[in-house]
Amino acid sequence: MCPRLAAFRHHWRAAEPGWFNAPVPTFGVSDARLLVVGLAPGLRGANRTGRPFTGDYAGELLYTTLSRFGFAAGKYEARTDDGFTLVDAAVSNAVRCVPPENKPTPAEIRTCRPFLEATIAGMPRLRAILALGKIAHDSVAAVLGLKAAAAKFAHGARHEAGAVKLFDSYHCSRLNTNTGRLTEAMFADVVGGIRRHLDT
Repeated sequence: MCPRLAAFRHHWRAAEPGWFNAPVPTFGVSDARLLVVGLAPGLRGANRTGRPFTGDYAGELLYTTLSRFGFAAGKYEARTDDGFTLVDAAVSNAVRCVPPENKPTPAEIRTCRPFLEATIAGMPRLRAILALGKIAHDSVAAVLGLKAAAAKFAHGARHEAGAVKLFDSYHCSRLNTNTGRLTEAMFADVVGGIRRHLDT
């Protein structure tokens, strides 16, 4: 469905046959109340390991913070056999295949949206979605039927969509944390807000 992404995966499958190099499935359980949505698999992260946010810096911040607020159990060790599990949470991406330079095209984002839609539709207890970055926010908002003008992305923003509340955060990438755009405290504030929302 996305020739450019397929070609990129095939290139890396030849270069690194031991890597996952395939569309990365959602991590977690379908009866979770929280869904975290990122941009796309990282080349040496989820594309290598086959688990979202596993093997790159963003996963360290994401999973450490989820653990802090009771959304995960076990010790995250950046590999799929580390025994780390999610609790009442699932993690996915707006785009399932690794894009060159971590930049999917608008057409690729739209083409992959039905997979995100199916993930959300398959979570009957869903009450909160955490969108990491504007692309994830825009894809989730489109699936939820939110109008762009009324549901603009902003760090810490919250948007109502029926029984589901959409929470926004800057992406927990190394670039954002190194530049100070996103601090650990800022990210913890957002995840803590989700914890309080689900506990009420």
